[in-house]
Amino acid sequence: MTMTKRMRLFLTLFLGMMCAMAPLSTDMYLPALPEFTTDFDISASLAQLTLTMTMIGMAAGQMIMGPLSDRYGRRPPPVAGMIVFALTAVGCALVRDIHVFLALRFLMGFAGAAGIVIARAIARDVAEGVELTRFFAILIMVNGLAPILAPVIGGQVLLLSDWRGIFVLLIVVGLVQTGATIVYRETLPVERRIADLGTSFRKFPALLHDKYFLGHCLTQCFVFGAFFSYLAGSSFLFQNIYHVTPQVYSLIFGGIGVGLLLCGMVPARLAGRVPDVSLLFASLCVPVAGSAALLAGFVFGAPIGYTLPVLFVTIVPLSITGAASFSLALSRQGKNAGSASALIGFAQMILGGLMMPLVGIAGEASAIPMGVLMVAGYTLGGITFLTLIYPDHRRGGKIMGKIK
Repeated sequence: MTMTKRMRLFLTLFLGMMCAMAPLSTDMYLPALPEFTTDFDISASLAQLTLTMTMIGMAAGQMIMGPLSDRYGRRPPPVAGMIVFALTAVGCALVRDIHVFLALRFLMGFAGAAGIVIARAIARDVAEGVELTRFFAILIMVNGLAPILAPVIGGQVLLLSDWRGIFVLLIVVGLVQTGATIVYRETLPVERRIADLGTSFRKFPALLHDKYFLGHCLTQCFVFGAFFSYLAGSSFLFQNIYHVTPQVYSLIFGGIGVGLLLCGMVPARLAGRVPDVSLLFASLCVPVAGSAALLAGFVFGAPIGYTLPVLFVTIVPLSITGAASFSLALSRQGKNAGSASALIGFAQMILGGLMMPLVGIAGEASAIPMGVLMVAGYTLGGITFLTLIYPDHRRGGKIMGKIK
């Protein structure tokens, strides 16, 4: 498909909004976690389980929404998903029972997954090769605004309301996104759609038998598991250990989001000049060292002046990891882009969701579990890259841009 400048601008903004459903569902809510814990009189681990339910919902939702979009087109699933997203936000704002709240958070994640997985499939519909890498990088840059703005907005909402006010705002987000999806022009014509859903679901085992594709799934699984450990633990780290206010915490979180945004410019600027696999390798090395230094700081009680820069350096390469890995993994997927995107999205979310409650296992006053989980995730991500991805790019002792 040939894109005009106007179409590129619309798709960039539209897909950026779709991808932003994940950070909006979680990051806007992060400054309220300590207040939420007190209001429901629950433990830190149970409070973090509300994030876990959202992540698991997003993981499961992508496995369903991706194949649905391959069969019925890119528009119907996200329209339905955004409507359900808004309705579950209504429920979250009104509920008084923690178990009902957990169920609603799962449904919110499941519905929001439509935007996440289908946005990447649409990108594959309209671009390939270097253009696809550049498009993914731009999407991540636009999407990077969400982690910057979401906690800041959430922190300000807490000045005017309690944590329920955040979900009122998410109702509005869901309705706006529903309207944007309705006016979107379909990018998957009927002749390119799969014949039946069974065919799409049968693609999952075939994709996972591809060692190279599996490598990208596992790499992102481990790396995003480490990242979500940071998401779950950061509010308790800064508010309970370093004793900053929710507003200051939201600014700290937003500052790291700025780093993610700026780092997202790197793949866009270097696309076509530096191999994606080289960018991916570099983006995996830095967090391994950074997370080790971060854990050491937690063990020895380092001050916030040490923790902040180390945490920043550890987290921000994620933008490069996401853009480079997605581009490489989807580069040889055509009509199966929805299913392939669903598998990678599932891999991103599932481990992070399962690890989130473990961050609070030592209580609200210890960040050591968060540090251990981050070191483990980044290290396993690097090992997976070296064993499953790197060999396909290595020729003559050099890392090559194209696979064999």
